[in-house]
Amino acid sequence: MTRYLFFSGKGGVGKTTMAAATAIHRAQKGERTLIVTTDPASNLADVFEQAIGHRIVPIHGISNLWAMEIDPDAATREYKERLIGPYRGVMPEDVIASLEENLSGPCTTEMASFDRFIDFMEGAEYEVIVFDTAPTGHTIRLLELPVDWSRHIEESARGSGQTCLGPVQTIQDSKEKYDRATALLRDPERTTFVFVMRPESLSLYETLRARKELRTIGITSGLTVINGILPREACDARFFAGKFEAQQRVIADAAAALGTPIRRMLLRDGEVKGISALASVAAELYDGILPATAPGPPGCEPEPSPPAPPDLDRLLLPVPGEGTRAIFFTGKGGVGKTTVSCVVAMHLADRGFKTLIVTTDPAAHLGEVFGVPVGSEPAPIAGNLSAVMIDQQQAFAEYRERVLGESRGTCSAQMLAAMEEELNSPCTVEMAAFDRFVRFIEGRDYDVVVFDTAPTGHTLRLLDLPFDYARQVEMMVSSAENAAVKQETGNRFRQIIALLRDPARAVFSLVLYPESTPIMESWRAMLDLRRAGIHTQFIVANLLLPEAACGNAFFRNRRRMQLKYLKDIDDRFALPVLRFPLMAEEIRGLDLLRRATAALPSGLTSA
Repeated sequence: MTRYLFFSGKGGVGKTTMAAATAIHRAQKGERTLIVTTDPASNLADVFEQAIGHRIVPIHGISNLWAMEIDPDAATREYKERLIGPYRGVMPEDVIASLEENLSGPCTTEMASFDRFIDFMEGAEYEVIVFDTAPTGHTIRLLELPVDWSRHIEESARGSGQTCLGPVQTIQDSKEKYDRATALLRDPERTTFVFVMRPESLSLYETLRARKELRTIGITSGLTVINGILPREACDARFFAGKFEAQQRVIADAAAALGTPIRRMLLRDGEVKGISALASVAAELYDGILPATAPGPPGCEPEPSPPAPPDLDRLLLPVPGEGTRAIFFTGKGGVGKTTVSCVVAMHLADRGFKTLIVTTDPAAHLGEVFGVPVGSEPAPIAGNLSAVMIDQQQAFAEYRERVLGESRGTCSAQMLAAMEEELNSPCTVEMAAFDRFVRFIEGRDYDVVVFDTAPTGHTLRLLDLPFDYARQVEMMVSSAENAAVKQETGNRFRQIIALLRDPARAVFSLVLYPESTPIMESWRAMLDLRRAGIHTQFIVANLLLPEAACGNAFFRNRRRMQLKYLKDIDDRFALPVLRFPLMAEEIRGLDLLRRATAALPSGLTSA
């Protein structure tokens, strides 16, 4: 009987590494093991150092281990063909065209990826399946989908018989599959949820919140891995002594609050990539065999010739007459997007610009960083700075009411009933969140709007939405009822696309730290953005070790690794790079945020 292991947690905590090490451990015990990633910004191939992609492939050098990365686009093509294929040559061409139109919406992508994920819970080919999931907020959304879609199909069957994915008859079989998947997810004998976290207060906060949300859908977690613990013997330098003590306090708090088994993993002095390194992690995780520190260079290596810092005034300050400046910070989970966004937003506000910081991350923790509550409506934080968190459920309720309100009096009762039914589908939640997000860009209430976005893959998905909806609206306007309203909607999406592509209005920055995985994820994101006509303007290299911090072999090894990757960043991206240092304290609260602004280049700090 197949066992399922889910690895979840905040972005950048080491989920993929722990999932891959676990898969190796189970395979080495002789169990047929499959590891599947559901993260649209997967780095499973980077970690195993081999091509994987949207198909099951054996992992080189390890018997009994296979892997697959679910590609949302490929999954969508397969899903559409599975639904439409049986009707080709049987149904009239106009009916096939209608089915294809129904399946051209952006919600089909979400549904298709989810459907492919559920497929793995139906087979019996493997003894163990390890799921390496997207960061927490999106994983919870994924796990809620079986419940939401099963309910929506049932309600639609009693109503018009239509869903946003087409007629109920074409997806009715899916309901039973989703019900079986839900039962498996809730069965602790078959399914184990492993939360991975860093020994940081924000990471513990998100772990506790995610566990609570999982319990609301009947799923319990079984194990927590605390990853990246500083070795005591490496923390002789004053800079790290305080960090070590702070980590130990969080570990103690976690032990008291979690109430489930905890495994502790030390920070390594180098990067974890390849079978040998992953097997070493598995040996520590499951057998308690601790890693050794490699001999380091004799002294702290300086960066040979660091380039000049970027001109942040030119990049970030609003252009007179061009309206609100939109600044996007995106990147892999855990690279410090939220902190960098908050530091920049606070400094722009302190310079006199009316600034709003918006988070689109379902696992947002803006309030934790500022040290003050942040709600679903813009509220003042300090001086010219306000903040808001997009609440998906509230955005959904407002969007639904606005769409129906605008259509009352212009659409027939039958059309309104059909619209209301479609608006109740799980797809609408995504669209509503996007609509709320984009209204802050369209508005003129602020000089600058800083967006702290969800991890890369989901941000790219969010930015794809205006393109998807513009194409869908174009197909609808010629034939459907109320074409004028739809034409107006289409025009709005085209204006949004133009705004995102205009460097005078929108600035895109990728945040990373100098290691292979975040660099490669950011590189792929930059190429994806470029294909959409959006150009990245600068890079933020975060968490750089200062020279004063590398007083022993452990940190000299880590700094040497960072310098190698800083050069790679300069060569690969050929963009201005803002170097931002690792701070001695975890940045929380207005005072520490203001202190952190001193690390920005002097051009921006001069009032």
